[in-house]
Amino acid sequence: MKRREELNFFEKLYIFEILKGVAQTSGDLFKHLFLFLSQVVGFNKNKKAWATYEYPDEARPYADRFRGRHRLTLNDDGSMRCTACYLCSTACPASCIHIDATEHEDPEIEKFPNRYEIDTLLCIYCGYCVEACPVDAIRMDTGIHPEIYPPDPRSFIEDKETLMKRSRVLEDEGPDALFKAHMKKLKAIETKPFEGEY
Repeated sequence: MKRREELNFFEKLYIFEILKGVAQTSGDLFKHLFLFLSQVVGFNKNKKAWATYEYPDEARPYADRFRGRHRLTLNDDGSMRCTACYLCSTACPASCIHIDATEHEDPEIEKFPNRYEIDTLLCIYCGYCVEACPVDAIRMDTGIHPEIYPPDPRSFIEDKETLMKRSRVLEDEGPDALFKAHMKKLKAIETKPFEGEY
């Protein structure tokens, strides 16, 4: 697309461009206001008058490729697929993945992560860890946005048990069960008054 180099006379005055912007904004305002008022008196019930989602009571549907919360994938026998190669940790621009490798009891398996933690306060949800993993051990396909925890920074560190549990729930019960559990936790935090200092 080639951009125009020069403005015409009316565009140089800017007043017409400002009036066009005000007309566009005012037109949208009155259109949505009229739709809302008509719904109040009982008309146009099939149209939604606003684009706001009443979260957490109403949830926005996420696309399949949405980069949600992390999960560690599992083998058929229920063990984690991660081989502690440190590629996800190396690729992470936020340095939020921490892995401690240890030797496995099975001599065929060289090593596995004794500790696998993601600090979600540091995570920027870029998906580089998913792209870097050679064995497809980490994914961000849960369809859930980042968790809201009580104001304790240690709560935001997700360990390997938490990440593996998401895979189990997702495979056994499906994404809806995972999302319902997430919403239940959010509502519990919302209704419970916070006691303590920030």
